[in-house]
Amino acid sequence: MASTTGLPPLSSKGVFSVSSSCLINAPREVVWEVLMDWKSYKEWNPFVRDQRITDARKNHLPDETPREGCYLYIHPVNIPPSFNSKWLPGSAFERITELDHENYRTAWVNIEMPHWLLTAERWQALIEVEGGKTRYETIEVFGGLLAYLIRTFVGNGLRKGFVAMAEGLKSKAEERYEGHT
Repeated sequence: MASTTGLPPLSSKGVFSVSSSCLINAPREVVWEVLMDWKSYKEWNPFVRDQRITDARKNHLPDETPREGCYLYIHPVNIPPSFNSKWLPGSAFERITELDHENYRTAWVNIEMPHWLLTAERWQALIEVEGGKTRYETIEVFGGLLAYLIRTFVGNGLRKGFVAMAEGLKSKAEERYEGHT
């Protein structure tokens, strides 16, 4: 399912997709700084509480600089989104496929399962809009047999998580921008 063109996947290429977007009153550089500061996620992101660069066995690495081809362990993932999870948190093991600092976009694919069982490709992009604002857009497309179960059992929770992450990013980026102006 990974894109060979460098463009985000079409939602029609999978079983289902989850997406979100929001307008942020801050420049792309500030929003990108917040989005890529994974260590601060626990402060503002009720959905993805932490994510780290790891080796193939999910061991954290001393150099956590994201690069294309790196492994990414995302844990905990709270579905439904919450700063104080009451449920057993989920996780995801990914490989970064795109990290474009110039165009402010990043993507990764799930590598935990065989492709016939589950594929998942997530994109996040920042688009500059008039007035120095930024539009955050994200989509994840799920395919494979497990995608039907994921859609049925946690699809709504994933949608809420994407919205909560977008709202948290908006709040944190605007707060950071206002603190520097």
